[in-house]
Amino acid sequence: MAGRKTSSLDRVLGRLDTLDSVNLSNLVQRLARERGLFEDIFNMLQEGVLVIGADGRIEYANAAAQRLVGLGADSLTGETLWRLVPGLRTSLESFDPSGTASSVVTREFELTYPEPRSLRLYMVPFRGEGKVSAHRFAVILSDITREKQSTEERIESERTSSIILLAAGVAHELGNPLNSLTIHLQLIERKLRKLKLAEGRDSGSLAESIEICEQEVQRLDGIISNFLEAIRPRPPDLAETNLAEVLAEVLRFQQNEFADRGIKVEAETPAELPTVMADRNQLKQVFFNITKNAIEAMQPGGALKIRSRADDGNVYLVFGDSGAGIKPEDLPRLFQPYHTTKTGGHGLGLMIVQRIMRAHGGQIGIESKEGRGTAVSLQFPRKDRRVRMLGN
Repeated sequence: MAGRKTSSLDRVLGRLDTLDSVNLSNLVQRLARERGLFEDIFNMLQEGVLVIGADGRIEYANAAAQRLVGLGADSLTGETLWRLVPGLRTSLESFDPSGTASSVVTREFELTYPEPRSLRLYMVPFRGEGKVSAHRFAVILSDITREKQSTEERIESERTSSIILLAAGVAHELGNPLNSLTIHLQLIERKLRKLKLAEGRDSGSLAESIEICEQEVQRLDGIISNFLEAIRPRPPDLAETNLAEVLAEVLRFQQNEFADRGIKVEAETPAELPTVMADRNQLKQVFFNITKNAIEAMQPGGALKIRSRADDGNVYLVFGDSGAGIKPEDLPRLFQPYHTTKTGGHGLGLMIVQRIMRAHGGQIGIESKEGRGTAVSLQFPRKDRRVRMLGN
């Protein structure tokens, strides 16, 4: 007890055996009031506070801890903490009661219930009588979801900036040689035709090689165009637009490709769909990229079903294909630049689609089941909703 300040409560508790029933009742009431005060203080904290035993069993949880973990007081009290935070048991078992720096444990982990979020855990042993206890621990939980999101957004912004800086060099270094190649291939093709006419030689195989070279040059030029479109976005030229009309235009353009692959298209997009404010050409790019992905994901004989609906605020289009589906581990990376699961794909299509949808105030969502197919949903704000928002 040396060096420790003795409170009035300690002195009362020291002579507990001598108290009569009245004083004992007063003491109990005083303890209850002080407990209630501390409960109120702990429940006002934004950080979660837990008290756990050496076996990891939770003895106390304040209101913030219950909210962060997503369990009520009755469910959380008595629960084992390392069921919520895998790997924490090892930290407890290797705890050094001598009170060294290794006594403190920190962890970052993610929970998905009741909503996805990231938490930081800080655990330290109780101290009493100047000694560290290996039998009880205080645990502080902090919600770092926004902090991690801000960090990820900053990293993404820096990565995008790097791509933009690289773009000018890529366009210059590849664009000029491709133009030169195209011109010289055209000259060779003309000379070849003249030789064929003048000498009557069969130059079919050579002409075929030149045609392949020209096609490859066009393909590379397309990759560069997609690259530049992805990193140098144009603001949308918004005008009153009927989604069904634009979609029908894109499907008519692709009808031969659908027919060649034996793909059946069912589109339920009534002409009376509410209008949206959109850039018609950018919408065509969105629809073309999504349908093109669907075509490439399906075997001949597949089916593409397009459905639409509207509510008070938005218009929705859903594209469902009967393709191979997407692996669960690939889903989170679909909108990342240069991520592709297709042979010969450039990995920029969905990034461009997402950018266009965001510029229109809309959203894109993807659900997929491997071996069953993929559904891509597009959400557009209604034109009249925009008017109401501006008028408020």
